[in-house]
Amino acid sequence: MTENVERTLLVEALVTLADTLVAGYDIIDLLQTLVEKCADVLDAADVGIILANQGGTLETVAATNERSHLLDLMQLDAGQGPCVQAYLSGAVVSVPDLDDAVDRWPVFAMGARELGYGAVHSVPLRLRDDTLGALNVFRDRTGVLSSDDVVAARALADVATIGILQERAIRHADTAREQLQHALNSRVIIEQAKGIVSHTHNVNMDAAFQIIRRHTRNTNTSFAATATGIVNGTVTV
Repeated sequence: MTENVERTLLVEALVTLADTLVAGYDIIDLLQTLVEKCADVLDAADVGIILANQGGTLETVAATNERSHLLDLMQLDAGQGPCVQAYLSGAVVSVPDLDDAVDRWPVFAMGARELGYGAVHSVPLRLRDDTLGALNVFRDRTGVLSSDDVVAARALADVATIGILQERAIRHADTAREQLQHALNSRVIIEQAKGIVSHTHNVNMDAAFQIIRRHTRNTNTSFAATATGIVNGTVTV
């Protein structure tokens, strides 16, 4: 990808995300759009976002597909990997070649290689000195992030942070944590709804998510409301 193409994609992504940051926006839809745009901008195989809940436990809240979702879950379950380290340190953590990370993070590195990834780069979601989570970039090939890639990843991570916190004016630190918990709780319901839609439509989980997403946009409802309806049987998609 040329430098000009990357810059154009970044500008388009930021414009799209800025349009989403309006009154009453759906935080889950925003973060899902962000990981998809980030994958395009950084020429990544997959992208995911993890957030810390009110108890400080990290959870996956958005992913481009089930493969990256599975790897994030693997990192969180093992308590090791670049996304965990980026969250704990508040700094960018890059693994240009996963074969070199086996000694440091054996469970994560071997799992990532088995899933076909060659490199992983994690950027913290930070509000001043408070780290909320991490944006995780997965590539099938090995290699470092260029300086332009790092700038773009930081810009998109900042948009994610703003999106999480701008749902309401932040007056106290507790407000931010409550918003994160709301997003995480919504994701649990959405995962349940994806399973139901996957079964009823005989499609994979990625396709099920897109069916739910299309319904929320067509009916102008939130992801959480649609997913809750699917789970309790009041909404059919």
